[in-house]
Amino acid sequence: MADGDRAVTVRALRGIAEIAAAEWDACAGGDNPFVSHTFLQALEESGSATAETGWLPQHLAVEDADGRLLAAAPLYLKSHSYGEYVFDHGWAAAYERAGGRYYPKLLCAVPFTPVTGPRLLLRPDAPAAVADALIAAMVELARRHKLSSVHVTFPRPADRDRLAAAGFLIRTGQQYHWENRGYAGFDDFLAALNSRKRKAIRRERRDALAGGLSVHTLTGSAIEKRHWDAFFRFYIATSDRKWGSPYLNRRFFDLIGRRMPEKIVLVMVEEKGRFVAGALNLLGRDTLYGRNWGCIGDYPFLHFEACYYRAIDFAIAHGLARVEAGAQGQHKIQRGYLPTPTYSAHWLRDPGFARAVADFLDRERSLVEHEMDELAEFSPFRREAD
Repeated sequence: MADGDRAVTVRALRGIAEIAAAEWDACAGGDNPFVSHTFLQALEESGSATAETGWLPQHLAVEDADGRLLAAAPLYLKSHSYGEYVFDHGWAAAYERAGGRYYPKLLCAVPFTPVTGPRLLLRPDAPAAVADALIAAMVELARRHKLSSVHVTFPRPADRDRLAAAGFLIRTGQQYHWENRGYAGFDDFLAALNSRKRKAIRRERRDALAGGLSVHTLTGSAIEKRHWDAFFRFYIATSDRKWGSPYLNRRFFDLIGRRMPEKIVLVMVEEKGRFVAGALNLLGRDTLYGRNWGCIGDYPFLHFEACYYRAIDFAIAHGLARVEAGAQGQHKIQRGYLPTPTYSAHWLRDPGFARAVADFLDRERSLVEHEMDELAEFSPFRREAD
């Protein structure tokens, strides 16, 4: 494959370990912890994202004639649609009713992680056109193996636009993010809210800790094995209640705890010397990403305190630009987390199926945009603050 006047080679890797961490991270950059070699390696090495769990690595590596990595993409051959947070089960069912075979499919994403970030990973000095080589390689891989489709979930706008230019269909979704408007402290944030919401949040924070609960925000070496042991119990308990089976195993948390402790922000809640709840966040360059929450027992408003308000506290204290609290949850609006668009990109090999999906996406996009406009009316911020 040629990049301008220079030849490049594209390889599909059977695992992230086939490429040096420094080379991968030179392309991934340091803004987003989820596309780092360490995080992706932990998913594979722990057995959380492997062929056995329906995530067969097919990561792409674009190299120049000297074997230097110019670009990469986290890519998986999927035998199902679980753990993606962009739901295409309806597409799969419709295609198979029509006589097609939807699975396996290719997915460019971070497993189990609904976080917007780079998907076409380019070394800073690589020509931008190398990203097109990644896209072409995804499509070629799908064509060669007669796969139904290629999907890229939660790309940044720049990657979204490049994928759209290559013929991918763009899907719009939404999440709820908190933006730091230069607040000096939590009370400064509250001052930007209308009086009713300000009082409600103060009451929630007070009631959440009634009964003697204490909250600890831990990072780096302050996180010990006992914290991970307790958090994993909460994670399993919550997964069993909500989804039936957890995506991540205990070894995964051990690996990220040992290998990227500076990126972990763990909120632990204690009652009478016993941990009863926890919230896991990962730290990016300017963003705190809320990921997993778990609790044993019934503690009113504790979820809001541990996941949303403590995250805001941390973001303000560390000068972060935003908190991304994960997928779903209109209740986040009243806590200062406002609707924010997210995107995914889709290439479908069957032209007729692609036309049907394109029509669906046009109608869905209008509904999502209308819903976001309506939800914005419920913003807790004072109008003059907006």
